[in-house]
Amino acid sequence: MEEKLDVDEIITKFLLNTTRLRPRLTEHAVKAAVLCCNLVTRRPRDDEEAALIPLTTGSAAEFYIEPMLQLCFGDVDLMYYWNTQLAIPRGHSPPSKLPDGFHNYVQVVEIIDSHFPGYVELGLRYLLTQCSDDDTYNSVEYDRGMHYFQNRWFSDDDSKNALQKHGPAQQFAAKGEISVDSVRCVRCLLWPTQAADWPTRHRNYEWPDSATVGRVVSNGCDLVPVAHRQCRQHEWMGKYQWRLSFSRAEIVLINSWMPLQQIVYHLLRVFYEDRAIDRKC
Repeated sequence: MEEKLDVDEIITKFLLNTTRLRPRLTEHAVKAAVLCCNLVTRRPRDDEEAALIPLTTGSAAEFYIEPMLQLCFGDVDLMYYWNTQLAIPRGHSPPSKLPDGFHNYVQVVEIIDSHFPGYVELGLRYLLTQCSDDDTYNSVEYDRGMHYFQNRWFSDDDSKNALQKHGPAQQFAAKGEISVDSVRCVRCLLWPTQAADWPTRHRNYEWPDSATVGRVVSNGCDLVPVAHRQCRQHEWMGKYQWRLSFSRAEIVLINSWMPLQQIVYHLLRVFYEDRAIDRKC
């Protein structure tokens, strides 16, 4: 006698059997890899040793299921930061050691809280110089007259090649190709004080577990150059306000899910995007 299944059981069985990771590269993954390689070869005119360090974010980094990729994938999202810049929470001591990839001199900015949650200013505070006899860094404090990092720092080449601004990103798209959202940022290796309560907050369903929380916190965050929507016309805050970015945390959290959880998440995304398109039409 054939097994009888309800409609919801049939759909669940179909999704679980067909939406597993497949050992092949997607077009989006290849595009992201090529762009990352291109970024690491770029150098500023005044420093041939400075380099960009890229990170793939968004759908290209979050997906490990297969059939819905073309439905859910939009742009390729990239973040990248200069290895000559680093952010630290305000009041934190400058680091004496840095991960591989950072320059032998690094400008350190302090993350200064703003009046808007999730938005900050960046004040130049230290210059780190690597010692010649080991991998440690010495720090020199800048003049107390605080110099703030502007959030409008796209180069002339970026402005010429970008088709449009997309939040903190610049969007590039050649005809017939996948569009790319490219965001410059400042790297912070530490978890920001503005989100200090997140690792210890009460969780009703014991997710994420302590190991996942530890991985998220150890990845720190990034600062992206965009002001709060209420401040963008402000003479000062419109130029100097930055937003905390937790894209690294999102990648860790989403990839900690079981396949069924990720399938449900991306199904909800499809439904949401379809409704958003219907509302626009």
